[in-house]
Amino acid sequence: MPAPELNTYLRKVLHNLPADWLNLTTHRLNIYDESQAKTEFTAAFEAHFAANSVDRVALTNLPTAYDYIRLGHPLSCVLEWALAKRFSLPATHVISFSSRTMPLLAILRQNALDGRATRIVNGAALPNQFSAEVVREVYGYSFELVAASELAASTEFAGTTVLYRSDTEEAATEIPAWVDYLVQSYGDSGSILYIGPDHGANISNIQHVRRRETIAMTPANCLRELEKMVGLPVVEPVAQLNLEANRRAVRADIAAVTGTKTQPIVGSSGLSVQYAIMMGLVDDAAARYPGKPIRFVVPPNCYGGTNDQARRVAACLENVTIVDLPVDGDNDMVNSTERALEQLAAEDAVPYIIAEIPTNPRVEVPDLAALKWVLSTKRQTAKGTDAIPPVFILDQTFCPNVHFLGPDDTLSTVPAVAYASGSKFPSGGRCTAGYCVGNALAEPLMTKIERHLLLCDNEATAGQYAVLAEQFPSMLERIEAAYRNTRAFVDFIGRVLPEAKINFVSPELAERGFTPSVFSLDLPTKGATPAEREAHKRALNHRLIKMMITELPEESKYCVSYGQLKGCYWTIPATSTQGTTKEADKDYIARVSLSPDLDLARHQEVFQDFVDSI
Repeated sequence: MPAPELNTYLRKVLHNLPADWLNLTTHRLNIYDESQAKTEFTAAFEAHFAANSVDRVALTNLPTAYDYIRLGHPLSCVLEWALAKRFSLPATHVISFSSRTMPLLAILRQNALDGRATRIVNGAALPNQFSAEVVREVYGYSFELVAASELAASTEFAGTTVLYRSDTEEAATEIPAWVDYLVQSYGDSGSILYIGPDHGANISNIQHVRRRETIAMTPANCLRELEKMVGLPVVEPVAQLNLEANRRAVRADIAAVTGTKTQPIVGSSGLSVQYAIMMGLVDDAAARYPGKPIRFVVPPNCYGGTNDQARRVAACLENVTIVDLPVDGDNDMVNSTERALEQLAAEDAVPYIIAEIPTNPRVEVPDLAALKWVLSTKRQTAKGTDAIPPVFILDQTFCPNVHFLGPDDTLSTVPAVAYASGSKFPSGGRCTAGYCVGNALAEPLMTKIERHLLLCDNEATAGQYAVLAEQFPSMLERIEAAYRNTRAFVDFIGRVLPEAKINFVSPELAERGFTPSVFSLDLPTKGATPAEREAHKRALNHRLIKMMITELPEESKYCVSYGQLKGCYWTIPATSTQGTTKEADKDYIARVSLSPDLDLARHQEVFQDFVDSI
């Protein structure tokens, strides 16, 4: 396609850019078809291009590209679409990454699972973050590194060839015939992966790496690269100029809120941080406990990204296995943890426990004194030797204000780290950057975790640090205000629909600092059989959510969200946050999260109308 025609259209689009394309982190599930992620948006955008339509309202109403910005968003899709035009590739064959190394790791992962050899050819230099030794030893990936200048006259290779071009080289305009994948670095913005025409079968697996272990290029950076592409003036972002100051401010804020002394680690998303935690612990175990089996103990119904990522790590490493940790409903986290640790002690395995407190979506808090005792109890292997003590990995996204890692806190007696998703309360829904802190016993582990965050080039971007620096100081006040709204709404529902089962913290737990602003709702149902009752309840869930978002379109949204600055968000975990969870462990209930700023009285009125209608 002629570049002038494409550039002219893109300039018009950027002039009429919908504000949400740059600012939203979560998008509308009511107009989202996950099976058509990216493609439905791209097809509609292509139709606008064909019609030379750049109306801002029409662009705003395009189908949701991805439900969550970590996975992709309108601007990443537009950038990929435009680059695909230049390379004469389908838009699905172009994938943007905020990381400069994760495209390589995504290809290496796929080839390792397929038993296919990989050759990485680089013209200038690979990113400084990429350590071939660590990737081979810890991740278990095998590959050859070849400088482009050293290639023999014949470029044939019995496997996959990846060409890596740094941002210091002139950007490529096509994929050479002997190359299967082309990775183009865009410096601080990230990178673009071009997938050769013969490798379409691997697209979904590579996209899934972006979904779980890293993030798409951020909207701000996609916008910057689009502006460069079409010849618009690009001003160095203020966030980039203030990066060091913002980094120091954010680290200080995190340490103050969590009551920890170790230096916090800030990643591009909660799952980016969790991936660094898992790989850092695998790295540590290989050094400290060579040859020992590694076991990650994970609740089977926890957040789907956590569940899926843990199993993805285990799928790549022979000595890593997942052990289920039932924590909700009829199961108790303390008892389940004790059983798991007794089993792993007998096996002389390295035990790593990942858990959410409060749990998701049932919002339960275990007996913390009993949990502390179970974690710190010394155990024996089947041979009578001392068992390896556990490391506790806490996802405290729901309650980032609670101190777990101080000298006298619950997780003080074993090495422990805690992390939170930054798209929730830390940023108020304005960016995805997450963070991790450790207790005193985990300080050596934090070094390993940071090593892998940097290797994956998954540190928070300058723009993300800027948002956190702005939002973090008000986080505790927002948590308190959102909890008050949630408690009032929960109490109201209890009065007008007493037959419903509400999963929320007790006032006693709230007095101890557990003040989430999310609850789950089991609506009363009816029917002659369990199947009929379940079907009726599921229909009621959708009816309630539809009613709320229809009557309150400016405030209530069908969305996977939490900790936002404004509004109320509704979802069904089984069809959203538990997307990859085993069917038997899914929760077909309504999950509701409230912000500090919403019209509570109006929400109560609409809920009352719903009750009257059933």
